[in-house]
Amino acid sequence: MQVWPGQAYPLGATYDGAGTNFAVFSEAARRIQLCLLDDEGRETAVELRESDGYVRHAYLPGVMPGQRYGFRVEGPYDPGRGLRCNSAKLLLDPYAKAMSGRIDWDEAVYGYRFGAPHRRNDLDSAPHTMASVVVNPYFDWGEDRPPRTGYDRTVIYEAHVKGLTMLHPGLPPELRGTYAALAHPAVIDHLTQLGVTALELMPVHQYVTDHRLADAGMANYWGYNTVGFFAPHNAYASWGDRGQQVLEFKQAVRALHAAGIEVLLDVVYNHTAEGNHLGPTLSFRGLDNPSYYRLSEDPRYYTDTTGTGNSLLMRSPHVLQLIMDSLRYWVTEMHVDGFRFDLAATLARQFHEVDRLSSFFDLVQQDPVVSRVKLIAEPWDVGEGGYQVGNFPPLWTEWNGRYRDTVRDLWRGEPGTLAEFASRLTGSSDLYRDGRRPLASINFVTCHDGFTLHDLVSYDGKHNEANGEGNRDGEDHNRSWNCGTEGPTDDPDVLRLRRRQMRNFLATLMLSQGVPMISHGDEFARTQHGNNNAYCQDGELAWVHWPDGAGGATAAEGPAGATTATGVQELGPEAELCAFIAELTALRRKHPVLRRRRFFRGPASGGSGEEAHRSADIAWFTPRGEAMRPHDWHEEDSHSLAVLLNGGAISETGTRGEPVTDDSFLLLFNARNIPVDFTVPDGPEGWDSGGQWQLVLDTADELPPSAQEIRKAGTGDRITLADRSLVVLRCVRPGAAARGRAAAPRRA
Repeated sequence: MQVWPGQAYPLGATYDGAGTNFAVFSEAARRIQLCLLDDEGRETAVELRESDGYVRHAYLPGVMPGQRYGFRVEGPYDPGRGLRCNSAKLLLDPYAKAMSGRIDWDEAVYGYRFGAPHRRNDLDSAPHTMASVVVNPYFDWGEDRPPRTGYDRTVIYEAHVKGLTMLHPGLPPELRGTYAALAHPAVIDHLTQLGVTALELMPVHQYVTDHRLADAGMANYWGYNTVGFFAPHNAYASWGDRGQQVLEFKQAVRALHAAGIEVLLDVVYNHTAEGNHLGPTLSFRGLDNPSYYRLSEDPRYYTDTTGTGNSLLMRSPHVLQLIMDSLRYWVTEMHVDGFRFDLAATLARQFHEVDRLSSFFDLVQQDPVVSRVKLIAEPWDVGEGGYQVGNFPPLWTEWNGRYRDTVRDLWRGEPGTLAEFASRLTGSSDLYRDGRRPLASINFVTCHDGFTLHDLVSYDGKHNEANGEGNRDGEDHNRSWNCGTEGPTDDPDVLRLRRRQMRNFLATLMLSQGVPMISHGDEFARTQHGNNNAYCQDGELAWVHWPDGAGGATAAEGPAGATTATGVQELGPEAELCAFIAELTALRRKHPVLRRRRFFRGPASGGSGEEAHRSADIAWFTPRGEAMRPHDWHEEDSHSLAVLLNGGAISETGTRGEPVTDDSFLLLFNARNIPVDFTVPDGPEGWDSGGQWQLVLDTADELPPSAQEIRKAGTGDRITLADRSLVVLRCVRPGAAARGRAAAPRRA
């Protein structure tokens, strides 16, 4: 075999059409062997003799895509100094673009002997671990272009590749649970008709199921256990793991882009699958343990701010290079449109405390590729001072956990929530200061972690017994309410209230300033039977159950497209909720006053009460139709209010400097457990006695808005809102033609 010197960059295995360049970093190694594996697992070892800046490298002519390989590192094994090199372990390439096989958790993949953690283990791990794979980087992207949807027009749909598609009746069985399923018209048409503009995929970086779960017969279903930051997870490929997963993922991205849907990745750069000091030696640990991980004062152990056993060393230039190279790769080579960073507070821990100005954020800010895509932080970790909602730099958006908590509290009837609810509804200006805007807030009520929307209104407590941890895992304080009965029930009144509460949550989400995010399956009222931590449930408990009529020959039309009363009734109550979401996203898309790019200013200072409210871009009223006073916000038993959004007073201009005007809307919220009478206040400036409000939606009505009766109300009219319901009215000026159908409130 010919071996040429090759290059130190790029790291990993790079195929150029004639051969492959291999490059790997290790400051700890004395010697590194590249091991090429044949189909029977036999190794051909090539020593990497060339070294530049602790990067060993070689070029091998004739090594083609599909070639499996790994590294063996000779160096010090001295856990007391944080060094864990062991040439008996076949190591994965941190820069591998694909990985093949799986780990069977034999003792050989560990650096110590079971029962004797201080004794070195020299068993060969090769027969029991995964292998890295050389991939072909060439792909015909055709006319693929990133949709580049503005945050103000973005609706995010969080989904699991397998969970979303595994039970879809309109998909061929061999495609279910794979990247190819995401590219299928049945899935894309559903997302399109739902109004989704961005698909946020739960982890698709190569991950492993940890030993404990494997022994228990379960899986790391969610995938927050990364071992390869460049490799698409091989189990989601429908036809092979020798690089086919890369091709299939690219095909899915291309198809989603063609439908105008962005692809966002949930990425886990805060830790790896190697766990704590008793974890396996798979890659980073065996290459250069102290360069990759945050070690404790006693270097035998790891500093853990993630709850997974280890944390990556964010002040290491090699870790920072790895993360930035990975991010650029997924943007430039895989064409993804952005990232959601799991436990992002850990990325800011350059030393101990969370540092808003850490090196990682500096690198992202100046990077010409990464800085231009969507960057979403999960702004917390489990370390001290880890809850950092509102504290990320201006370039970033954040999952707004305080939005989730406040909206849940309002609709379950928690006292004293109105003031904070007003801030969350209008973009959380109290959190996103210093040059940030409402669009920094990713608003959500549910996500993968916690109750589904159905379970949020069906369970007071978690029911995680299936996880095998005695119901001790998962969040205990869910801010949920079961509507009077825990779990399944046949009581029609309870079921009716639960459906209304789900509509309340969804309507609030779509009417809030910021960026809305829906969790997969909530449009079908998906249940996990009270399990709020289904991370290990790779089965029907966690998969999306598509309603009858969603597949087969009519799959392309999909339940979300059935917006007529007849069509919805034929598809069942799950599809009614789906159609409700589709109409909400359409309403939001049509009206810029519902998705402003700047914060509301409120009444002008110095103006008289009524006049100031009429000219303001937003005004708040009690159910009596009177302007909210300071003490009204803080009354413990106050659960109702009205909000006027003035479409004629939008301060920001369009993209070409043109003025932006819109209809005005009146939002009525009644979170009390009894009906409440609302008096319709006067309209915005320019309104006269001939103006009317036309109802757009009423969550107390079971029908989708477009199928409800058209009714109107004028200033001073009384509208009775049912208990726990929400009403939206649109301003109809004299002589203006009604635009579309509208729902109606229940008049007293």
